[in-house]
Amino acid sequence: MNGTNNKVYQYLIALIVIVSVLALFGDVMEPDSSLYASIAKNMILRNDWSNLYVRGVDWLDKPHLTFWLAALSFKVFGISAFAYKLPSFLFGLMGAWYLYQFAKDLFDKQTGLISALIFLSATHILVSTFDVRAEVYITTFTLAAIYHYYKAHQHSFWHVVAGSFAAACAIMIKGIFVLIPVFAGFIIYWLLTKQLKQLLKIKWWIAVVLIFIFIIPELYTLYIQWDLHPEKLFFGKQHTSGIKFFFWDSQFGRFFNNGPIKGKGDLSFFLHTTLWAFLPWSILFYAAVVNLFKKKNRIGLPQEIMIIWASATITFLLFSFSKFQLPHYILIILPQFSLITAVYIKNLEVKGLKVFSIVQHAVYSLVLILLMVLAIFYNFKYSFIAIGIIILIFGLAFIFYKDASMKSMIARSTFLSVGLMIFLSAFFYPALLKYESGMQAAKWLNTNYPLSKPAVLNHGEAFSFDFYVHGEPEYFWGYADLDKALAKTIKKTNTNVLSQDVPEIDINRLHIFENSLIIYASEHELPKLKADYHAEVLKSFEYYHTTKLTPKFLNAKTRTETLEKFYLVKIH
Repeated sequence: MNGTNNKVYQYLIALIVIVSVLALFGDVMEPDSSLYASIAKNMILRNDWSNLYVRGVDWLDKPHLTFWLAALSFKVFGISAFAYKLPSFLFGLMGAWYLYQFAKDLFDKQTGLISALIFLSATHILVSTFDVRAEVYITTFTLAAIYHYYKAHQHSFWHVVAGSFAAACAIMIKGIFVLIPVFAGFIIYWLLTKQLKQLLKIKWWIAVVLIFIFIIPELYTLYIQWDLHPEKLFFGKQHTSGIKFFFWDSQFGRFFNNGPIKGKGDLSFFLHTTLWAFLPWSILFYAAVVNLFKKKNRIGLPQEIMIIWASATITFLLFSFSKFQLPHYILIILPQFSLITAVYIKNLEVKGLKVFSIVQHAVYSLVLILLMVLAIFYNFKYSFIAIGIIILIFGLAFIFYKDASMKSMIARSTFLSVGLMIFLSAFFYPALLKYESGMQAAKWLNTNYPLSKPAVLNHGEAFSFDFYVHGEPEYFWGYADLDKALAKTIKKTNTNVLSQDVPEIDINRLHIFENSLIIYASEHELPKLKADYHAEVLKSFEYYHTTKLTPKFLNAKTRTETLEKFYLVKIH
């Protein structure tokens, strides 16, 4: 029977992976995804893999590995949204594979398959396949480090090397804090099982040394871009140490809220974030956590499971007490949540399965109602086709898996994720990204003015323009920068046309240039551009901050009240 069920879980994993591929063919979202994509694009255009630049200015906020991986993909596949998303997608699959291996070693193959399936079908994992940031990479490298150190604890020394390499990669994605979810579980496990002498073993100290050896590429690039150049500005200040920022300000400075980037904390933030981010498994997960407080429910479990519990608990508390909180941080411990949930599901008795089947019916109904309301309320193209597909998928789940068994409950939850992913990738996100004006402007410009010189004036967060437009645009931080650029262009053009007996060229004759200067600017800048620079409006684009959805924007009747206008203007 287990063999038959395992095949079902394998098919379900294949189904969720196939559906997730849809996201690879969507566009890149603002602000973070398009920002990271534009940084990787600059690496290729400048052929500079050491220095990070955003809009022509030195940038420090994140380590390099995210951008190296994206840039490597650009080298192979060309600069595109697909090439940017592909590495993150593949690393997500690698994370599922590590989770499968870990759960299989701790329990059995079926627990491994269920854990991997839960992880791949969690809502925030699906969303992150579309809105690609750095967290999927961190999740996989962190889990890989835990797995290899777990194997090193039992077997080969070479797992120490592999674990340290994975831990170093996680650090080069996010920062030194990732060592907390990696090592906290082991330290607490050793403490509770009276194995603290493990801390004295040479292999663990070698592991720490290896981590610092493996992060040398990151330290070197930070040193040459920042520490060698104290004159560079970071948040308006000079004498910035890139290495100090990497080890302290970028993560612990945020936690203690004394770094250059500050936030406001809420102790309950990740409790309610988990509720939606880990759907359709979050209620089962919370039940699993409560279940573990009873001693009788922990009997028979392998002691090493403490590594997972402790890693998840310490990291969750760290995030909750931090003053700087973002929903995607929770991704880092979703593998631990998945394993905890899988073990709980496997141990559910008939009564428990029936209870959660009822809960599942309620969740299905709620999600279906919300998606239908959203489709009608938003009024995007083919909304009724989207609703029909969702109803069909949800209906098939209850037709083929109608009983209250473990297999059916897992299958129905997976079908819920499949329907949600199709709705988001094929319908909702494409409709939403029509309001990503930077991307829309860049695509229009590439088609209609392929020889133009693109530029951005007083830009804000329109990083999608930077990524999608051909080449690297110019950036005018104010009108003084624009004046300098125009003066330089006039001088160069005067030199080129003197031999043709053309009169002196002034700003009103710039339209004769084959390579026109076309600026992406907000509606606020338009009056001055028209009055002082004789700008010609080429096209307008509607903008909304697509990661901050509000009911007023989602409602088609009130949407126009929330939109801003951006323009492409040609300077004459």
